[in-house]
Amino acid sequence: MRPLLALFLMTHASAAELSVTAYPSIQAALEANPNRMIFVPAGDYPITEKIRIRGERSGLFGPGRILQQNQNQPILEIENAKGIEIRDLTLTRPEGKIEIGKEGIIAQKCSDLVIENVKLINNRTKSGAILVTDSHGTRISRCLVRDYMGVAVDDRTRGNISGYAFRCTDGTGIMLRYCTDSLIEGNRILETVFSPSKEMRDRHKLGQFVKKNPEKGPHLSQQAWDAGYTDNWRQGSAIQVTAPEVSRFTRILGNSIENAAQGIDLHCDQVIVSNNVINHAHIGMKAMHGSRNVLITENQFSRNDLWAIGLMPGAASHAKTAEKPDNSDGGSIIANNIISDFGHGEAHWMWGPERSPFKFDAGQDADDPPLKDVLIQGNLIQNPSPPRYIYDVIISTEPSGPQNLHFSNNLFPSGTRGVCNREMKP
Repeated sequence: MRPLLALFLMTHASAAELSVTAYPSIQAALEANPNRMIFVPAGDYPITEKIRIRGERSGLFGPGRILQQNQNQPILEIENAKGIEIRDLTLTRPEGKIEIGKEGIIAQKCSDLVIENVKLINNRTKSGAILVTDSHGTRISRCLVRDYMGVAVDDRTRGNISGYAFRCTDGTGIMLRYCTDSLIEGNRILETVFSPSKEMRDRHKLGQFVKKNPEKGPHLSQQAWDAGYTDNWRQGSAIQVTAPEVSRFTRILGNSIENAAQGIDLHCDQVIVSNNVINHAHIGMKAMHGSRNVLITENQFSRNDLWAIGLMPGAASHAKTAEKPDNSDGGSIIANNIISDFGHGEAHWMWGPERSPFKFDAGQDADDPPLKDVLIQGNLIQNPSPPRYIYDVIISTEPSGPQNLHFSNNLFPSGTRGVCNREMKP
């Protein structure tokens, strides 16, 4: 027998032997075969409880479709595991069970996790449709995450920062927290149901306050407080990597993102963001809350409406003290990106003249250390005339604003008032 044919037959015989169809359930198949991959043949597999995966070198693969009918349960839960692989499956929820609920895949305390070529559809959660926490060496590749947003309430009444709760759309496609050495590559993340239209806002009463504290917090304007309404009713991100003092060495490469509130949201260190396409987003990408050494290169930002690229400190940023290490923002490079049709997305009606392709801001709190040491070079902005923004670049003029920004070899056509609100130093 020819070697390749023998290998083919051995592989498929093994897959058939370890098929979930030989067991009462997918969970039973996993428990009967620890540390082995289980084949899920074509067909629908309804479940009402999460599928739990543990151990080493285990996982699921195949063309089957798993339907979670309980919105209060994730679809897959992976914990304390090493070398788990989830491949080629479709994970979804049936109509009537897709309101804001639990994650599609939640993985915790894992190493060398692989999620590849998985379709995750109609899994709406304020968390991540794919959520990985406290893990090392995760790879999420060539997956489709479609329709991950839902109507929710964003409650900001705790403490004295904001003081209100409001109706919003929320949801994140891929979320990593407290993770190191992660790769997010070649995924397609899009939302087709919830658009940033006036009709959508009015239908779901988005932006309207549902609760207010006795006093307004400093992170909200007096005008919004009095009106009981905020424009910031589109929450969540296509990709978010957070926990800046822990999460580091992340690569976000070659992903396609469409119709996101925020395309890529970073609160982490030592990150590469390269060769992504971000189309129709309020914010193409931002890095804040103590994000250091972020390399942003060769991305396409199309029809973004608030910012394409934003860097700024946040409430989690802080200077070095005797009790805490430095968690400031900067030491980053923004190079060779193309920003096209800025202000021509579906959300252009929502934002005033503060919109700009590039935003370099001061911190949210007075004691946030400033953003500093950023190279901005070789970037191109190309838009139809007239421009729908006042400046290509807005740099905060507050005393705690950015320091040591250097611009070179960029092609920036003038906004309605010019290229930048401040001098751009070479």
